[in-house]
This record gives sequence, structure tokens and C-alpha cells, in this order.
Amino acid sequence: MIKILVIEDDNAFRQVLVTMLARAGYDVIQAENGNEALRQCQNSTPDLVLTDIIMPDKEGLETIQEILNLNPNMKIIAMSGGGRFGPNSYLPLAEKLGARKTLQKPFMRDELLSTIIEVLGEE
Repeated sequence: MIKILVIEDDNAFRQVLVTMLARAGYDVIQAENGNEALRQCQNSTPDLVLTDIIMPDKEGLETIQEILNLNPNMKIIAMSGGGRFGPNSYLPLAEKLGARKTLQKPFMRDELLSTIIEVLGEE
């Protein structure tokens, strides 16, 4: 079963994502910030990471870099609603740092699932 790590500081949104992905047949683990996500990546290697960008403690851009330092082949999808500067400034930077794809919040279930399938299919 494909394992996805969801990193999202908004508990309600994280639970929606976890439920949606579990119903789609994925094994889902979760973290509420980058520090917790790094511990998860050390304890259990996910097949894909879905991370928010704007988070307390350790934000998503730094988390992407650190996860890729641990596992340079990790497939990462970054998501953001934008924060103070809007998603158009953070999402392209996430791709430059190694995210395979990005999603602008809010996004629909089908967009999320098709993006996951696309990224998992990359070699």
C-alpha cells in the first residue's frame, strides 16, 4: 500500500486530507509541522509527502529541503493558500527546492488525487 505523509498545521484541514486519502486507498501518516514530519520520515519512509508551506515551528520550504537531504528521491507535493504574500510567491519556490508539483488551496478532491497519481507515476 502506498504511504503518504500529510504535513499540515491546520488540524481540521489535515483531518479532511487524511480521510480523503485513506478513502482513496492510501496508507496515511500525518504531522502538524516540519519538525514532526522529519521525525516521521526517520521512523517510516513514505512514498510521497504532501506538505503545506506556511506553518509554525518549521515551515514547508525548509521542510522540503531537509526531507530531500534525508532522501533525495522523495516525491513531494507542496500546497499553499498563500499567507501574507499569496501562493504565487511560495509555490514556484517550492518547485525550485524540489517539490515535484504544487497545489494552490483551496483545491478539489479530484485535483489532489490526480496530482498524486501523476507524481507517483514519475520515475
